[in-house]
This record gives sequence, C-alpha cells and structure tokens, in this order.
Amino acid sequence: MKTLRQYIQEAEEKGIAIGHFNISNLETLRGIFNVVKKLGLPVIIGTAEGERKFIGTKQAVALVKSLRDEYNYPIFLNADHTKTVEGVKEVIDAGYDAVIFDGTDLSYEENLRLTKECVEYARSVNPEIIVEAELGFIGASSKVLDKIPEGVKITEEFLTKPEEAVKFVEATGIDMLAPAVGNIHGMLKGGIDPALNIWVVKKINDAVSIPLVLHGASGNSAEDIQAAIKAGMSVVHVNTEIRVAFRKALEESLSNKPEEVSPYKYMDKCIEAVEKVVEEKMKIFNFL
Repeated sequence: MKTLRQYIQEAEEKGIAIGHFNISNLETLRGIFNVVKKLGLPVIIGTAEGERKFIGTKQAVALVKSLRDEYNYPIFLNADHTKTVEGVKEVIDAGYDAVIFDGTDLSYEENLRLTKECVEYARSVNPEIIVEAELGFIGASSKVLDKIPEGVKITEEFLTKPEEAVKFVEATGIDMLAPAVGNIHGMLKGGIDPALNIWVVKKINDAVSIPLVLHGASGNSAEDIQAAIKAGMSVVHVNTEIRVAFRKALEESLSNKPEEVSPYKYMDKCIEAVEKVVEEKMKIFNFL
C-alpha cells in the first residue's frame, strides 16, 4: 500500500483532493468507511483534541488501523487541531499518520517556533509522519454558527499572505499548509458559507512547494470547493455537516422508535446519514 504522502502527491498531480472527515464515535467511522470502500478512494480520518479525549487517542489509532489491516485499505488517521507540542508528541508516539499543529492563537513568531519543534520531533520518530500547520485564523469550532466567528476576517487583506506562507514553510519544514482563504470552521445557519477567495488559493499554491489543505469546507458550495481544488487544495476537511446529519438522524430515529433501547437498532439511520454526506463530498472532491 502506498503511504499517505504518496496518495496526497497523486491527488496533487490529478487535480483532485483527498477527503478528510472527523469522527467522534464508531458509527461515524463506519459510515465514512462504507462509502470510501465502495468508491475505492483513499480517506483521512481526523480526530481533534475533544474528539480524541472522547474516543481515546490510542483507541482511535486501533480503530483505523484495524480497518486498514483487515481490508488492506488506504485509510489514514490525522490528529486534527492539536494546540500544544506535548499533544503533538502524544499522537505521534501513539501511531498517528499525520498531525496538525494549530498555532493560530499565537503570534506568527511563536507559531513558527513551535511548529518547527513539532516537525523536528516527527522526523526523529518517523519521517513518513505528515506535519501540517495553519497560518491565518478561521475560527476554532465545528458547529452551526449564527454569524462568522469572532476574530475571523475574510476580506483579502486579512487572509494568508503568499510571501508569509513561503517564509513559514521554509523555516519550519512542514509537509502541508492550511491557509486562511475566506474559509471558516463550522457552518453558518442557512447552509451556505461566504465564497472562498480562489485567487488567494492560487497565489499561495504558486508560491509554496507543499500541498495545501482546505479546512472548514462544511457549508461551502460544490462549485467553490472544486474551484479551490483546481487552484491547489489537495486535502479538504469536513466535520460540521457530518455532525448535523448524524444528530438529525438520531433525533428522528429515537422519535420513531421511542421504546427501543438497543443502540444498533436506532443508530443505523445515523450511519446512513453519514454515508450520504460523505458520498456527496467524495464525489465533489474527486470530480465524479
């Protein structure tokens, strides 16, 4: 089986993107895997700090690895939005395939310094581990929003600057970069988020020599996402839309089966709801 790094490189060359979907439980993982296996496409499973606390860091590794080994399938695990160097070291030691150090709450200089430390540690453990960093603030929570998160500004002057991205990449040695290009974490009520700045995506992609990652794609239109992929995004993150679909299906299932106490008899609809979202997104990311 090829490595995650090789699959991302292939996506770059083909002008498509690998789907990255976060999980909080086994049902969500099962729904994601059912779809990608049917489509024959690689996938990245993400667990951010809160999700890892709920599932268990080592347990998430075991779940994903069990699917990869049993089916000989390219399913990989990423530690999403990891805020500390200690947290990065923990997931690397646990066996994650990739990790994102999220230093967007820090100054540029401090973000750079700590990101470099994370890269150096990853290289010392396993050079194949992919280290991603974020440059530019796009919010911090995967949930339905009444308005654009406080501190997020999506006009061009506040987005990631290509020249700043080049310096950051060269100084840290990261493998992938998640820039601020008008994207936001979470999704706005009403369904459609503001349009991405495709021109900025292209300028950053032309300037740096590593793959770009689009975070916060929940709520973005298919046309916007595909334009961003064509401009240089090689991995696309979706979380909130899955959470919304899962909860809605769970509420409906419990309402329809008020006496049922066996989880597998009322959570089957949750898996189906996840499958529907993931299949739609994977077809968008792969231009199917």
